[in-house]
Amino acid sequence: MLRVQMRRIVVKYLNMAAVKVPEDPPPPHLPKDQLPNVYYCITSPPPWPEAILLGFQHYLVMLGTTIIIPTALVPQMGGGDTEKAQVIQTVLFVAGLNTLLQSWFGTRLPVVIGASYTFVAPTISIILSGRWDDPDPVTRFRKIIRATQGAFMVASTIQIVLGFSGLWRTVARFLSPISVVPLVALAGFGLYTYAFPGVGKCVEVGLPELVLLIFVSQYLSTLLYRGKFLCDRFSVLITISIVWIYAHILTIAGVYNGKPLTTQISCRTDRAGLIEAAPWIRVPYPFQWGPPSFDAGEAFAMMMAALVALVESTGGLIGASRLASATPLPPSILGRGIGWQGIGILISGLFGTANGSSVAIENVGLLGLTRVGSRRVVQISAGFMLFFSVLGKFGAVFASIPAPIAAALYCVLFAYAGTGGLSFLQFCQLNSFRNKFILAISIFLGLSIPQYFNENRAVKGYGPVHTSAQWFNDLVNVPFSSQAFVAGVLAFFFDNTLEKKEEIVRKERGKHWWDRFMAFKGDARSSEFYSLPLNLNQYFPSV
Repeated sequence: MLRVQMRRIVVKYLNMAAVKVPEDPPPPHLPKDQLPNVYYCITSPPPWPEAILLGFQHYLVMLGTTIIIPTALVPQMGGGDTEKAQVIQTVLFVAGLNTLLQSWFGTRLPVVIGASYTFVAPTISIILSGRWDDPDPVTRFRKIIRATQGAFMVASTIQIVLGFSGLWRTVARFLSPISVVPLVALAGFGLYTYAFPGVGKCVEVGLPELVLLIFVSQYLSTLLYRGKFLCDRFSVLITISIVWIYAHILTIAGVYNGKPLTTQISCRTDRAGLIEAAPWIRVPYPFQWGPPSFDAGEAFAMMMAALVALVESTGGLIGASRLASATPLPPSILGRGIGWQGIGILISGLFGTANGSSVAIENVGLLGLTRVGSRRVVQISAGFMLFFSVLGKFGAVFASIPAPIAAALYCVLFAYAGTGGLSFLQFCQLNSFRNKFILAISIFLGLSIPQYFNENRAVKGYGPVHTSAQWFNDLVNVPFSSQAFVAGVLAFFFDNTLEKKEEIVRKERGKHWWDRFMAFKGDARSSEFYSLPLNLNQYFPSV
């Protein structure tokens, strides 16, 4: 009996010794330095016919913001349809120049450098300052736009200095995957106020565009075997054409006759007044409105807007590098791109666009929707911008696309741009409570704080900071009204102050994934994607 019990005990312990502790299973999806499954990356251009159509599609997408901002600002400045058409032509011309400069000498990413909503608030402050009142509305318009020229020219220095001096490169070295997630995500998601609220201004036009775009790009492409690439890559072009014709039929059928003015402005295809006012041929040129005027307070307020645009564009550039299937941006390349964006704002001031320049987030989203990140495509779109800015009548035809169609595009494209930020979560440890705190607080406050500032402005007509010095008001209200700025600054601060010295924390941040991209020569692919053309890197080396 005793032998049997001893035998059982020995067998029990032998079985226990044979049991192995299971290892952690491998991650379900391995992190990728480059986004897979794209059709064309930065250095692989499509065939010329396809590239031209894709470039024209980028041109149509950037038209929305290009038209909406001058349409809102020029009448407040005293300008009529003629001045509005000329400003839109100038914005298009400058956008084409700046896009080419950024793709040649800046980051070399396939991004469009266009008009920015960030500069609208300080521009309105200049309009409402009362310093430029004049009985003649056209004279008043010229005085105000010359004041904005001076403010933009001064404001451009902050990006030029931070970019080319290497200061922004130093800041970028402290970025990690966990800190760029809120910045890039809210650079796209934070623009929700310009999306479906714009669709709601004319539901019968905007909603069909939204539904059609989703159906053609996501469902029809799976049903049509031979035409799959058409639906994948040209869904924006196809749906805009269909809904634009539909909106024009509603217009000529008299559906909007007798409707309120706001409905007619949003829905009709003949309310912009641009086709009649636009000249057949006009080449914008520097100081076309006269010599710029300068005011210290206005310049300081615009410099703050330029700083906010710098942070937002940093998110846009990082997101574009991901969606275009490039490797993470080396800090030196990011600084170079910011410097050239500053030159873009300087050019905006020289030409008198009434608005500054930054990365067009909607076009970043288009990279994801089409899965085409080719640099050549965006350069072709810049050619369309220059062409239609000079041939005003032809450009005005496309400018007659109702704004709710553009807003419907934004519902998809801004969201796609935001996912460029979410994709960096693959490099982070999401079981870390430190990372959870950074993501939670920065994203939540990045949405909540700007909501408070924007609601205050909508209800009272001014921001929470309201003093007799309008420039000081903008100095505070503008940055806290930007979702990407608030979220990006908070995430950057928390990530670099919360227990970051331990090696395990460094890995949880995802910092080790980016080590080889901190230096330009740390990864051979950086040279492939970001080297300057014509072998200029030997004269302007990146570090």
